[in-house]
This record gives sequence, structure tokens and C-alpha cells, in this order.
Amino acid sequence: MYRRSAAAAVLLAAALTLTACSSGGDDADADAKAKPPASSAAPDPADTPAPSAPAADAKPTGPVLPDAKLTPKTGSFTAEEKKYLSGRVPEKMDPAAVLQTGQEACQRVARTAKRDKDAATGAVITGEIAGAKDAITHLCPDQKPILAAAEKGFPEGPRQSPAAGNYRALTQATNCTWEAKGKDGAVLASGPETPPKAGDKITATIPAGTAEFNSSGCYAWIPA
Repeated sequence: MYRRSAAAAVLLAAALTLTACSSGGDDADADAKAKPPASSAAPDPADTPAPSAPAADAKPTGPVLPDAKLTPKTGSFTAEEKKYLSGRVPEKMDPAAVLQTGQEACQRVARTAKRDKDAATGAVITGEIAGAKDAITHLCPDQKPILAAAEKGFPEGPRQSPAAGNYRALTQATNCTWEAKGKDGAVLASGPETPPKAGDKITATIPAGTAEFNSSGCYAWIPA
């Protein structure tokens, strides 16, 4: 129920921030903890890939190593690791460096999900954990329930022709608002009906025939 959004401005005392892992115990090892999306947390080193490797969710636009040359300097890659690396490793780059970005994405998802599955789901939906989809698919299939939940959701902001139904915001921020409009621009539904208190569950009912669903301060939505 959580987000880190530039548009949000509320910081809850009970919230926990997404952090990178370190060698200092369980709390230090936590990558992401429950937090309101309104927080302005210190940058997570895992959000910024090493200069020598492409971003976890990006594939190079230039020449890439053919699959036959996807071999590490020592040891060997598993079949799934090779699938992950296929088409992702620029020429003259060590495939192991690219693999590491995917492994780090897996580690972030796992650490976040250990403390709060909604936080992990929201981070995958919004792209806060870059490259999570491909990483989970090939490198950490034990996190596929998180990916499955994320694939049913969507981030805040305008969404055209959304599926009708009930949705839950993955946030504890009190500034979450939403609105559903028809094709003529008329407001079909909006909320919350009353200002939410810190920690309240925020839900939205999208009526049939909604042409645009827009939300702000809500981080991400999943079916309720």
C-alpha cells in the first residue's frame, strides 16, 4: 500500500522506506519497507545501475552478443540465465555484468515482498524496481505471484478505457483521489467520499462505460 511519487507530499511516521541491502543484519538487508508513497527517501543504489551495465529493463539498441557467445569468464550460465541475457548484452560487455542487474532486481523484489507483498507489487507495477518482469520470469520464478498480481494492476495517472470493477490503491497516503469519466467527459464516479485517514484502505469502483480513469496520489491500483 505504498509508493514513492514525486507528486506526493505526505510522510507517515509509521512508514518504512525502500532501501538497498547491506551487510549489516536483517534491517540493513531490507531493500524496501512499508512506506507511504509521499516520502522522499534517499536514493536507492539499486535504482541506478553501474555505468558499465545497461539498465535492468533496457535492451541495447546497438549490436548485441549472439546467444552462442553468452558465456561467463568462468563457470557457465543456466538455461534460464541465457534466456534472460538473450538480446540484452551489448558487444564487448561481460554478460555476467548484465546478469547481475537482473539478479539485483530479483533481490529487491524478494526483500520487499518479505516485508510487504503490496509494496513489492506496487514497485513492479510502477517500474520502481526496474526490469522486474523479465528478471522474475527467468531468474527468480519464486516471485511469480508478485508478478501475477502486478500484471492485473496499473499505476496512478490517466488510464483509458479501464476494465469496470472494484480496485484498491496500494498507498496509505491521505491525498489519494480518483475520478472516472464517460466518453462525453461527464464524471461517472469519484472518490474517496470522505477524506481518508492515515492507514485507511482506499478503494475505487470503476463503472461500466468509463472512458478514462484518472487518479493522483494513489501510487498504483490492483483489483480489490
